[in-house]
Amino acid sequence: MKAYIKQIAYYLPEISISNEKLIEEFPEWTVGKIASKVGVNNRHVAGEQETASDMAVAAANNLFTVDSDIRREDIDFVLFCTQSPDYFLPTSACLIQDRLGLRTNIGAIDFNLGCSGYVYGLAIAKGLITGRIAKNVLLLTAETYSKYLHPRDKGNRTIFGDASSASVISTDGFVEIGEFSLGTDGKGADNLIVRTGASRKKEAENDLSFYENGNPVSSDYLYMDGTEIFTFTQKNVPIVVKDTLIKNGFEQSDIDLFVFHQANKYMLNFLRKKMKIEEEKFYCFMSEVGNTVSSSIPVALCEARRENKLKGKILLVGFGVGYSWAGTVLQ
Repeated sequence: MKAYIKQIAYYLPEISISNEKLIEEFPEWTVGKIASKVGVNNRHVAGEQETASDMAVAAANNLFTVDSDIRREDIDFVLFCTQSPDYFLPTSACLIQDRLGLRTNIGAIDFNLGCSGYVYGLAIAKGLITGRIAKNVLLLTAETYSKYLHPRDKGNRTIFGDASSASVISTDGFVEIGEFSLGTDGKGADNLIVRTGASRKKEAENDLSFYENGNPVSSDYLYMDGTEIFTFTQKNVPIVVKDTLIKNGFEQSDIDLFVFHQANKYMLNFLRKKMKIEEEKFYCFMSEVGNTVSSSIPVALCEARRENKLKGKILLVGFGVGYSWAGTVLQ
């Protein structure tokens, strides 16, 4: 049995922060500097009381509205990818099932992954379909990294945006899901981390300090070692691309469109040139939304589909926090 993406939609929070707004807080920067460095002009952030599950529900409702052929009563399983759940327990996917009015005789689980999460979700959903456990899987991604960022963290605040996505993975659809290449290296965990708040360090450390450039560092907020993340990416992404091509029986020249995790402009350009991918085959959509973590690939897929660019063979690659990485081919 084969598995397909049947429909896809996304949601952006109402609050948006433009580069013009950011430089009011960081006058040492300019609009042009931010845009040229990270490739982001605007990013959306969740409201104070808006959670990842709220956003996932909104994306799912958008999907049901877009495609009347997909009925709530046909959903057999909910997969929810997030690193910012509403609670330690219960599982956010259970809350989402109830809020969406889905049947109670279905499965619903969360899984905690970031920038590789959508491709991992496709792998899990495909397993549920081909294993005849479900016929229609609702794959949701939602992240509110903005809640983990220190207000003075100008580096990460320029990059990250909040968003959610909803996809239905089924026995038919507009693209077939191919074979997967998955990878994990937990040695890199400390390079992208929020250290406090969970069971290992439940209480805040209150250890805020500042680098010479004015950027804050604290165990209580998101920490990212950009140099180490870049090193990991430029080493591993070419490997996962090659392995994904081999597992699907293709050459790089066979691929019609490459959709990578939308990390930042500099990193994507570096990877494209390193792997000698033609610019017209390399899809980017982040200037108005930023790096939306697990939602970056599905958001880009939605926009590429709207632009009628999802033709032939599409190679997806997610990579980041964990470290984790994942690739597959849609066709």
